[in-house]
Amino acid sequence: MIDAVVFDLDGVLIDSEQLWDEVREELARERGGRWHDRAQADMMGMSSPEWSQYMHDVIGLAEPPEEINAEVVRRLQGRYREHLPLLPGGREAVERLAASLPLGLASSSNREIIDLVLEESGLARFFRATVSSEEVERGKPAPDVYLEAARRLGVSPERCAAIEDSGNGIRSAHAAGMRVVAIPNPRYPPDDEVLGGADLVLESLDDLTVERVSAF
Repeated sequence: MIDAVVFDLDGVLIDSEQLWDEVREELARERGGRWHDRAQADMMGMSSPEWSQYMHDVIGLAEPPEEINAEVVRRLQGRYREHLPLLPGGREAVERLAASLPLGLASSSNREIIDLVLEESGLARFFRATVSSEEVERGKPAPDVYLEAARRLGVSPERCAAIEDSGNGIRSAHAAGMRVVAIPNPRYPPDDEVLGGADLVLESLDDLTVERVSAF
């Protein structure tokens, strides 16, 4: 029995993974960093303290991690205010599930980004609990952000379904003990082994219904 649903944000409700990548690469090249092809994959799912430390240590930006974090967030907020890249079917999926089940959100995005997206989209009222991985000890693929979302919802993780798109997100939700619904990100698809760990794989948000989630 599923008593609550916890959504990821980036790659599930908004088409943003490439925007994070663009903003961080832009900053790295402006500041003399050593950007490389694995940087995006390495940082996917990291919390803001983790990826900003990576930008400092691995990419080689001289600024302290907290300054790197603040500048990336500022640039991303500017892009979202110009155009919020909601994925097709995202609004409808949230409204559809919220009519029957309490919803949470467990995201690697910064708190400021989460709040901006939910405010600009008008979706804030549908979520009873939202958690940024900067508010827990470890980012994805550790289970911390999903465990905290379940705690704030007052629901056992085993009675939650997580909606995820990425390999690290699937690992995170699975490690938390949740049922995992995967909607693979076409730009950054999880590998077949990780995807095989999902309880249900859907092609799009249009396929995400209360009936499919409740079938576990």
